[in-house]
Amino acid sequence: MKTRQYLPIMILVILGTILLSSAYASPTVKIVMDKTTFGYCEKLFYTIQVSEVTGDPAIIHIRDQAGKSSNAIPIPISNLQNPIPSVAPFEAEIFPVGKYFIDVEYSGAKDTAEFDLKDSGNICITVGMKQIAYSWINDQISDGFFIDAINKFVDKGLIKVPDKINEKNLQDVHIPKWVKNTAGWWLEEKISDGEFAKAIQYLMDKGIIAI
Repeated sequence: MKTRQYLPIMILVILGTILLSSAYASPTVKIVMDKTTFGYCEKLFYTIQVSEVTGDPAIIHIRDQAGKSSNAIPIPISNLQNPIPSVAPFEAEIFPVGKYFIDVEYSGAKDTAEFDLKDSGNICITVGMKQIAYSWINDQISDGFFIDAINKFVDKGLIKVPDKINEKNLQDVHIPKWVKNTAGWWLEEKISDGEFAKAIQYLMDKGIIAI
């Protein structure tokens, strides 16, 4: 009889212990990679998975195989699944090929993921050139300055500016206004670097961008 009397109390104690341990369990964090091999002109993409939203940001560091690490990158965590797309693609001038690591710390929990960067042979237009294109679209720089920037900062494998366009006649360069629509599509990522480069090269070869 006593055993039956104490049985409900024992069940309550067990349930209470389970609930308490669950309530005080430490948050967990995990990095889930979209893929583990990237090439130049591709953008890094991964997802941060957490067991609970604590209000803390996730702190990210990206380091290379030599141990060189980026500055701390705070990532707001508002969901259990948090996709993290990179703003800029991998550029050969900035990122050497090799193995890279992503370290995350979130509310005391830590995780690390890794990926390889390989030379895919792709050539992309630098982020700095996009900033110049934005200024050109908004009439902050001249047509000549825009073409001069292409000549200096865009790989000749993508766009080759004719020799007849040089620093002496940049003020005479004329680009039709409608070409800015093409640049706008490029900035909005509606067309690729390659498609934008082919369009500009075609316009120069046909004399539509002219002096």
